[in-house]
Amino acid sequence: MSNNVRPTKKQLEFLDWEIGVFFHFGIRTFYEGHRDWDGKEMALDAFTPAELDCEQWIKTAKEGGAKYAILVCKHHDGFANWPSKYTEYSVKNTPWKNGKGDVVREFVDACRKYDIKVGLYYSPAQFGSKLTDPKEYDDYFINQISELLTDYGKIDYLWFDGCGSEGHKYDEKRIIGVIRRLQPEILIFNMWDPDTRWVGNENGFAHMPNVNVVNELDFSVQTDEKDELPNAKFLPVECDFKICKSWFYYDSDRPTLKSVDELMGNYLYTVGRGANMLINIAPDRRGLLPERDAQRFIQFGNTVKAKYGSPLAKVENPDISDGKFSVKLREHTLIDAVEITEDITNCEKATSVKVYIRPQYCGAPIFVGYAESIGHKLILSFPPAATEEVIFKVRGKDGMRITSASVFAH
Repeated sequence: MSNNVRPTKKQLEFLDWEIGVFFHFGIRTFYEGHRDWDGKEMALDAFTPAELDCEQWIKTAKEGGAKYAILVCKHHDGFANWPSKYTEYSVKNTPWKNGKGDVVREFVDACRKYDIKVGLYYSPAQFGSKLTDPKEYDDYFINQISELLTDYGKIDYLWFDGCGSEGHKYDEKRIIGVIRRLQPEILIFNMWDPDTRWVGNENGFAHMPNVNVVNELDFSVQTDEKDELPNAKFLPVECDFKICKSWFYYDSDRPTLKSVDELMGNYLYTVGRGANMLINIAPDRRGLLPERDAQRFIQFGNTVKAKYGSPLAKVENPDISDGKFSVKLREHTLIDAVEITEDITNCEKATSVKVYIRPQYCGAPIFVGYAESIGHKLILSFPPAATEEVIFKVRGKDGMRITSASVFAH
């Protein structure tokens, strides 16, 4: 892979967002048990979110530590959460607000009120579409995307779902040309001209090593085939997963709510491996986040802050000329995690890091952790041990620079 591949400023900012919240909400919210691509009819008269409050959604995201949020604007069923001119299957023909409502508008306004980055999801594929001519379908696609990118101000992130597009040919050049013209600073997820990429699963697990420069992309849960890129690109990883069993709200999913411990595990497998964490919390039929789901996310965010917000000790820009450095504590203290970051302005350079602790009384340093990449952020956890010094041994390519290392109490 080329040594000239580097992240853009927007990609580096994306990695700083770290945690996002996904909101799957639409006509399917009102039809218990419907699944992707089942083709079942979902009549518009069921869409009645009488208490819809996007501010409650976004306030919850903010309190839980998220920096961005993504709304499903149109899923595979074709229902538009905004009054699109290009379909009758939208909020404009529902009983909600007598057809005068706009979920996208309320979502975007709430994000701006709480200083949360705005992300919009759109499924290019749609079951039941009567548009069989590829150009006609591209026109429909581009017209709807243009509405979303024209009528709601600056959009930070456009999230395309590849599911259902297997084997379908879109006019990629035309589509991307419109998007980049309407929103020059937008980030695009995973398809055609991507700025970020999908991790390849929906479980909230990034791989190790997590290498950001890639030649190909996973794009759908329905195939193992990959999209090959014409050239290697720096594409930071995003890991999407659900706080309950399903993407949309179902009454039957209530017992599947993830515990704080499991969410903390997801945090270590995503943000702790240099990726972004995107957690889905589905609004219910009132148009509100279920109280237990909202509180669980806030509890998780508070736990992250309590655990990793205030390190016992931290060094910045350590001297790594001899391949190692240490972080010293004021006294022997019980620790169980470290965090290390590198400068990836010119791409990631570290190829391995080994972590040791100095025993409390005597003997050589004890190995406690290892990883084959650092990137934006690496968190290594290990069984609790008392020490007053943590030693890091790093290996990497020319130009490697470690920007910080922190130690956390048990």
